[in-house]
Amino acid sequence: LQCSCCTGKRCTRSISEHVVETFLRSKMQKIVFFGGTGMTGQCAVRYALQKGMAVRLLVRSEATVPEDLTGKVELIKGDVTKPDDVKKAIEGQELVCVVLGTRNELKPTTAMSEGMTNIIAAMKEASLKKFSVCLSSFLFMDPEKVPGMFVNINGEHRRMLEMVKACGLEYRAVLPPHIADEPQAKFDTAYDKPPGHSRSISKLDLGQFLVDCLFDEAHSGKVIGICTVK
Repeated sequence: LQCSCCTGKRCTRSISEHVVETFLRSKMQKIVFFGGTGMTGQCAVRYALQKGMAVRLLVRSEATVPEDLTGKVELIKGDVTKPDDVKKAIEGQELVCVVLGTRNELKPTTAMSEGMTNIIAAMKEASLKKFSVCLSSFLFMDPEKVPGMFVNINGEHRRMLEMVKACGLEYRAVLPPHIADEPQAKFDTAYDKPPGHSRSISKLDLGQFLVDCLFDEAHSGKVIGICTVK
C-alpha cells in the first residue's frame, strides 16, 4: 500500500490504520497548498494542521518536505506550471492557498503567473471558489519607485494580481512587506493599502492569516495589506 505518509515508499502501516486515516481525513476541511514547502508556506501548512484541516501539497520533489510534516500531509508530485498536475492537486479539495515563490531568485520569470493561471483554471473546472494568494506590498507602490533589484519579481507579482482580480472567484490577495523570521506578534491589516505600522510581518503571522482569511467573508475579493504593529 501507499499513502500520504510514505509516498514513493513501501508502506509499513496496517490496513486498519489506513482505514482510520481515510475516515478522519474525510471529515476534515480539505485545503491544498501551492508553494507549501517555502518559508511562509511551511508556516501556513503547520497552522492548517493545527486547525485540524486535511492538508495536501503539490511538490516537485519530496525532498523539499520538512521532516516534521512527513506523514501529516498528502503529497501530490508535480509542477505548478503543468495544468494536469494542478488539476490533480485541486481535485477533491475545498480551499486553496497559493504561496508561490522563487526562493530568493530575482531574475525574470513567468513560472508563478503561469502557475496562477493553471490554478484559477483548475479551480473553475472543479467549481472551487475560495483561495488566498501571497504576493508583495511592493504592488502598493508606483512601479517606478520599486527598488531595481525587485523590478522583475514585482512585475511577475503584478501579472498575478491582475489575473487574480479578474478571475471572478472569491480571492484574498495578501500583500505582505518584508517577511521576518520572528515570533508571532500583534499585526494589523488594511484593504488596498499597507496598514502603515511597520515594514515587516512575522512569517508565522502571515502563514496563519493566509489560512484564517479564507474563513472570513469580509476578506472576499479584497487586496489586503498586512504588517506587524510596532
